[in-house]
Amino acid sequence: MIFDFRLKVFYTVAQRLSFTKAANELFITQPAVTKHIKELEQQLSVQLFKRNGNNITLTTAGKILVQYADKIFQTYSALETELAQLNNLEAGTLHIGASTTVAQTILPKILAMFKKTYPEITFNFIQANTDQVSQMILDEKLDIAIIEGSSHSPQLAYSPFAKDEIVLVTRANNKLSKKAEINPKQLLEIPLVLREAGSGTLDVIYDALAGIEISPKDLNIEIQLESSIAIKQYLLYSETATFLSIQSVVSELKYNELSIIDVKGLEIFRTFQFIQLHGKNSKLIELFKRFCLANYNLK
Repeated sequence: MIFDFRLKVFYTVAQRLSFTKAANELFITQPAVTKHIKELEQQLSVQLFKRNGNNITLTTAGKILVQYADKIFQTYSALETELAQLNNLEAGTLHIGASTTVAQTILPKILAMFKKTYPEITFNFIQANTDQVSQMILDEKLDIAIIEGSSHSPQLAYSPFAKDEIVLVTRANNKLSKKAEINPKQLLEIPLVLREAGSGTLDVIYDALAGIEISPKDLNIEIQLESSIAIKQYLLYSETATFLSIQSVVSELKYNELSIIDVKGLEIFRTFQFIQLHGKNSKLIELFKRFCLANYNLK
């Protein structure tokens, strides 16, 4: 995007109300976020955030800027779209894939917007776990995909799409939900519902647990299921907990169906990534990637 990056930094902080989360999402340091916000406040001669310890809230000026930032980003997105169409990029076929969490929580909206913007572009879409999607890229059954795992193949090109956080959740109002925070040893006592082997989410969870010296073999795994949707349904009728993307439980948290349990010393962040074969690129693939980046997080 060609807009002032400081405005993007402000917008991300305003959405997350966290300098740390904004830094993670934008792939920059927290001091860099602070610097960009300070420079923007100086440029506009207003205070954009009220700071109270570790908590921040938008000032009146900040709320006004958020409203205009929404309009500015949408205008820039429309501009990029029209310029792309001048280059005859609005026709063709794309074979798109995504691992489960991305496919169920992020891509449906983006794909609908993409089709509306480029009605002459046709696409096939496949959902599978990270290992399966990666193999389909290697087999040239897919042109581009977005995955959630930490897998790496030297034959594939990886580029960042978005940051995500994985949290421990359980059914609201059960005995587990009353534990706002637990220590790692207490986690071993909780019956867990986890994703299946080959899941990128599962790989990221196991890597993070290794950092607090917890082995998968020590976990109390009640069942493993193949999708976040199935896991959430299981949670609602059991006394179990699970690790899920914060993206996949926004609605359930809002309506108090699920609750987050913090595990002391454990934070799980991961990067959703675009993957494609090295050397296999096209203007259509690049158009899709730019569209995803431009429209992710826009209202």
